Amino acid sequence: MAAGGRQALVSKGPGGARCKLDASQLRALEAVLEAGPAVCGWSDQCWTLARIAEIVRRRFGAEYTLAGLDLLLHRIGWSVQIPARKATERDESKITAWKDEQWPVIRRGRRTWAPGSASRTRPVRA
Repeated sequence: MAAGGRQALVSKGPGGARCKLDASQLRALEAVLEAGPAVCGWSDQCWTLARIAEIVRRRFGAEYTLAGLDLLLHRIGWSVQIPARKATERDESKITAWKDEQWPVIRRGRRTWAPGSASRTRPVRA
């Protein structure tokens, strides 16, 4: 065996940087997130990674990249959500009718009168 043997192959634990927040700070962060952005001074109800990074920096004095913050949020059970935005004027019955009547016509595509070729040097023989 090479130098170190089996002992050198033993796992040293997970890689990467250690979490900058302790367990009580993580609980406090989760409480802030559950309270919502309006409590922290933002007018809308949408958390962004940049906003959360600012909260972490202000409250706990820890700097995180957006990617690192995303990993931290996943660790405490939060995930990135994109809100589904639908127009208030949306008419589901008209959309269904369009999909049933118009989409099949559009989807068929155009018909060509002769076989085509993508090659300029070797055209298709009819």
